Amino acid sequence: MASTAQLLGHLASSTATASLSFTPVSGGGSSSKVRFLPATAQRRRMVARPRAAVSGAEKEKAKPAESGGKEDERVVQVHSAEEFDSALQKAKNRLVVVEFAASHSVNSKRIYPCMVDLSRTCGDVDFLLVMGDESEATRELCQREGITQVHEEEGIGPDQLAGDVLYYGDNHAGVVQLHSRTDVEALMAEHSGEGGKLLVLDVGLKHCGPCVKVYPTVVKLSRSMADTAVFARMNGDENDACMQFLKDMEVVEVPTFLFIRDAKIVGRYVGSGKGELIGEILRYQGVRVTY
Repeated sequence: MASTAQLLGHLASSTATASLSFTPVSGGGSSSKVRFLPATAQRRRMVARPRAAVSGAEKEKAKPAESGGKEDERVVQVHSAEEFDSALQKAKNRLVVVEFAASHSVNSKRIYPCMVDLSRTCGDVDFLLVMGDESEATRELCQREGITQVHEEEGIGPDQLAGDVLYYGDNHAGVVQLHSRTDVEALMAEHSGEGGKLLVLDVGLKHCGPCVKVYPTVVKLSRSMADTAVFARMNGDENDACMQFLKDMEVVEVPTFLFIRDAKIVGRYVGSGKGELIGEILRYQGVRVTY
């Protein structure tokens, strides 16, 4: 069983679930090229992974250096350490996603359209672009931030980037954010009684790879099933009250989905399988599911 501290060091775990023990949390991270920077918290770092080859037409279609147009005005290009620091201060408690790019990098061009798309849909997240080869000032900024290369072979690609932004920053997604047992009980009371909806509670950890992986599915389901189910999320490592709730619910692996109806837990699903999760939700809504 991995400890919580160990889980925080493995953002991109490939396992379906992550074991959990209730020990003090200690953070960690590696160097990065696409970074997730909580303005008032320790910085989390990630790398954009190259995918399949990009055609010549696609190369010309998405140039990171050509930012600033109307379609990508929310991706702010910064040109110095002073502008970078100012943007982080302005962000306050919002999540900040920074792409460190290079004008000659095909993979920089490939990840940038994903940044633009996310900036349109995630209004509570700030997006920054640093062209590392633009000037001496941006080279110094990259050096200060420990950036020596862009888009190495290890890290994340567009799909995981989108999932991570939703998980860490999209607080307006139709998924109720819970921060204590009191919050859970209030939500259960709100949706109890005749005509009450099924409550699907996603219990996980902030730095759990499988939790991040399945979250875009949770967001989509919260929209498509809005008439019949309520989706909520609690991160056990957010505070002591959340961790105590996980203990009380005997959650030992994450993600764990608790299914609640009329203020009673009627079932649970442990794992990050999209199909299995949908099947379990339908089953607890009274739909016959055959696997």
